[in-house]
Amino acid sequence: MTGTTPKKGAAPISEIGSETRLALFRMQLELRLCEKRAYDLFLQNLIKGTSHLSLGQEAIAAGFGVAMRPDDWTFCTYRGHAHTLARGASMTGVLGELMGRECGLLGGKGGSMHLTDVSKGAMGSYAIIGAHLPIAAGAAWSAQYRGTEQVAVCFFGDGTTNIGAFHEALNFSVIWKLPVIFVCENNLYMEYTPISAVTAVEHPAADRAAAYNLERVVIDGNDADEVYRTATKFMNRARQGGGPALIEAMTYRHSGHSRADPAQYRPKGELEQWLERDPIKIYRERLLELGMVEATLRDIEEEVTAQVNEATEAAKASAAPDLAGIHQHVWADGGAAWRN
Repeated sequence: MTGTTPKKGAAPISEIGSETRLALFRMQLELRLCEKRAYDLFLQNLIKGTSHLSLGQEAIAAGFGVAMRPDDWTFCTYRGHAHTLARGASMTGVLGELMGRECGLLGGKGGSMHLTDVSKGAMGSYAIIGAHLPIAAGAAWSAQYRGTEQVAVCFFGDGTTNIGAFHEALNFSVIWKLPVIFVCENNLYMEYTPISAVTAVEHPAADRAAAYNLERVVIDGNDADEVYRTATKFMNRARQGGGPALIEAMTYRHSGHSRADPAQYRPKGELEQWLERDPIKIYRERLLELGMVEATLRDIEEEVTAQVNEATEAAKASAAPDLAGIHQHVWADGGAAWRN
C-alpha cells in the first residue's frame, strides 16, 4: 500500500467467527451513524463550536474496540468520538456532551475534544498533539507493576509522528517492555498539510519503528478484520510480557480536518477513490459474500438507527448544566478550595 492509494482485496478472515464479524459490523455502524447525527445537530445549531469527525475511519476504532478487554485503556486524540463510543461509552452521553447538556459524559462541560469515560477505560481525548503518548506509557507501566495484564492502546494521527513525545514515549516503552500499543491513524493529512510533504519517510510511523527495535507494521485501516486480527495479535503479546507495538493503519477521513475545513487541498479524485474503500461498504459486502443473510444486516441497521434516534432525543431533552456546578471537577479536591 502506498500513502495515497487504498489497498485492494479482502484480507483473510477464516479465523474470525460470525459473532465477532457481526459485532464489528454493528460497531462500525454505531460509530458512523452517531457521528453523522452529530453533524446534523451541528447544522441545527444544537452543537456549538467545532469538532473533528472520523467519518471513514471507523474500522480502526471498531477493530480495537471489539478486541480489547473491558479493563484495558484507550487514549485518544481530539478526534476521539469513535474511540470513546467503541469502548462502550453511552451514545446519549457522547451526544449530550457535544451539545453541552447535563447528561453528557462530563456533565456538558468538557465538549468534543475532552471526551472521557474512565468507567469504560476511555481515558480521555487530548487536544495537545502527542501529549497522551507518555501518559499511555505511564498507564502501561502501572499495569506492568501491578501484574494485571491490562494493555494501554494509544491512538494518534500521522502528524504526531513528528512530535518529540512520539519518540520519547516509544523509546521509554521499549526499554521497559511496557504493555502499550501505539496506533498511528494515517489519514494522509496533518490538518491541511499532506504528511508526505513534511516527513522524510513514506510511512511516518512504521518506517521509524526499526529505530526503536520494533517491528514494521502497516495495515489497511479500512478493513475491520485486518485491524481486529492485528490488534488481537499484539495485545496478546503485550499481555504476556512481549512489550509494545507500533502499528500504522492507513485510512482516510471523508470530510475536512474540522467543521470549518472544506478540504479543497485534496487532489481531484482522491476522495472518490477512497470512498470505494469505505470501511462499512466493503465490510457489508464481505459479510454477504460469506453467506450472512441480508435480513440480519438490515435488522442491525434498523436497530442502530433506532438507538441513535433514541440517544438524540434523550440528549435534546437534557438540561444545560447548572451554574452552581461550575467549580466541580475543576480542582483536584473536587471543589473551589484551591483557588485561595
